[in-house]
Formats: sequence, structure tokens, C-alpha cells
Amino acid sequence: QVQLVESGGGLVQAGGSLRLSCAVSGTIFRVNFMAWYRQAPGKQRELVAYITSNGITNYADSVKGRCTISRDAAKNTVYLQMNSLRPEDDAVYYCKANCISTSGRNLEVWGQGTLVTVSS
Repeated sequence: QVQLVESGGGLVQAGGSLRLSCAVSGTIFRVNFMAWYRQAPGKQRELVAYITSNGITNYADSVKGRCTISRDAAKNTVYLQMNSLRPEDDAVYYCKANCISTSGRNLEVWGQGTLVTVSS
């Protein structure tokens, strides 16, 4: 069974930094695409950033210039470095991966979420 294991959330003061990690657990053929989403209380889940297997990245306007997504392909792990955090960044952050299983199936896998709290 393929799972995503997230870590790195926590409480940080405004202006501070956090680094989130998300590792693919289980046997897969290939990871095509990994992304970070977030969901604040009472709001819809939104895309924060994604990175493709070719290293192409994209960011939500709200985090551009403050966040960097990267991946270690050998470890099937994606990172989200978040700097200059603001109270509006408060949310549960979810990792998502689009993978190819060893049997050739397309898989979309979500992590359990990690809470980021920014104090003002």
C-alpha cells in the first residue's frame, strides 16, 4: 500500500520559517507529480505549490517569493520551505502525489496533513 508520510508542521511566530517534508512510503514504479495543498478552517483546500518529475514548479500567488518546493527523486520525497510566514498561512498542509504503481496503475495519494500555526 502506498502512503505519504508528512512531517515538519508546528507553531511558529510570524516572520519565521518552517520546512515541511513528505515521503512516499511503499513500492511504486514512478512518482510523476508532487504537490502541497492547504486548508484553513472554513475554507476550501487550495493548491500551494507543485513540482513535476522534470523539476517544473509552480506556486500560488499568495506564497510566491516566500515558499520553495523541491524534491529528492532518489528518496521520493518532496519538501516545502516556507519563509516569512504570516498568520494567513495558518492551515493544515496536505501532500499529494500522482504515481504509477508497479502494475502500471495511476495512483493519486494524499497525506494525512500536518498543521501549521503562525502566531502574530
